[in-house]
Amino acid sequence: MTPFELVCALLFVLAIVHTFSTKYFEHLAHLQPRHAGLWHWLGEVEVVFGFWALVLALAMMVMLGTQAAVDYIDNRNYTEPMFVFAVMVIAATRPILQAATALVQWLARAVPLGGSLGYYLVVMVLVPLMGSFITEPAAMTLAALILGNRFFARNLSTRLKYATLGALFVNISIGGTLTSFAAPPVLMVAAQWGWDTPFMAATFGWKAAIAVVVNAVGVSVMFRKELAALPLQNAAENAAPPVPLLLVAVHLAFLVGVVVFAHHPPIFMGLFLFFLGITHAYEHHQDRLILKEGLLVAFFLAGLVVLGGQQQWWLQPLLMRMSSDVVFVGAIALTAFTDNAALTYLGSLVEGLSDSFKYALVAGAVTGGGLTIIANAPNPAGIAILRQHFDEGAVHPLGLLLAALPPTLVAAAAFWIFR
Repeated sequence: MTPFELVCALLFVLAIVHTFSTKYFEHLAHLQPRHAGLWHWLGEVEVVFGFWALVLALAMMVMLGTQAAVDYIDNRNYTEPMFVFAVMVIAATRPILQAATALVQWLARAVPLGGSLGYYLVVMVLVPLMGSFITEPAAMTLAALILGNRFFARNLSTRLKYATLGALFVNISIGGTLTSFAAPPVLMVAAQWGWDTPFMAATFGWKAAIAVVVNAVGVSVMFRKELAALPLQNAAENAAPPVPLLLVAVHLAFLVGVVVFAHHPPIFMGLFLFFLGITHAYEHHQDRLILKEGLLVAFFLAGLVVLGGQQQWWLQPLLMRMSSDVVFVGAIALTAFTDNAALTYLGSLVEGLSDSFKYALVAGAVTGGGLTIIANAPNPAGIAILRQHFDEGAVHPLGLLLAALPPTLVAAAAFWIFR
């Protein structure tokens, strides 16, 4: 351990503490109006890792030299932040949202449950599993927008909001494991270990589907009275005129194009720029594009890339000391404090791992993906969309952790019992 590595670890710890303190900064904004802008900025959870990445860059300039800092930042891979930004903005457009909502409504009619209970259940099951095909960030964006419009904006109890958020984050994290390209932690190892989509569906996917259904049913049953008492129709949602089918098809084509070329930034960002042109040409069929929210999420993930890249010196040896049994629990715990894709990426660098170790590492990484905002790449997108519906516009990290624990245990049981 060098002095600089120690500084990097300390800054990473401070960033994690900051993520758990955002609600405190939001509270300070109300207590000290004179500096409210600064406190609100520091209370933006998406700002946290970008801010501490800047501190890391300054520390690197001082301790290692400006050229070393520039070379390090230049050599980071920012494909995932750019992809999440593009897919988040496209998935949140009115044409895509109306198409997804229509599908949910069609399926909800087949569920004989009163009020909004059936609709809620379908959203919590269907959209996370769709993440295996449209990618997890897109699924998170759709689910958060649908839940925000149909439920969170209608005076739900705080307990139900947190229970929904916890179950949603876990379901999104595990729901992308039916394929080899949709979940970031799977994507990091799929090519290296030869895991294709049939392998993922047979080894992880069906177990994840069981856990997704159990989690969704569990929350629905626990809050059945509140959900059943909520009227199914929301007049505000029907205020926007329907979008022409051809324009919906064009938006879906852009979404598919960005997903297909997710590993090629020049292509998917080029498609995104063409997409912006289409939205401008037909802006009367659009709501406000969530460009600010998407940029904040990308800023968060880019900061995590910069900070996380300096944690390999302690994280990889810690993982490699574990047996396949221990690494499953260890990966769940470590994922709460670092991105789950970072864990699996570090595992992919090690030669000669047993099949049981590989399975335990990936299963643990996706299982723990709902515990904190930094545990899974799509989580900041969900927070960015839904936090306005919480007190003081902030999601309390401890509240999220406690809400995500039961569905996390369900997912852990599904992956471990059927291993």
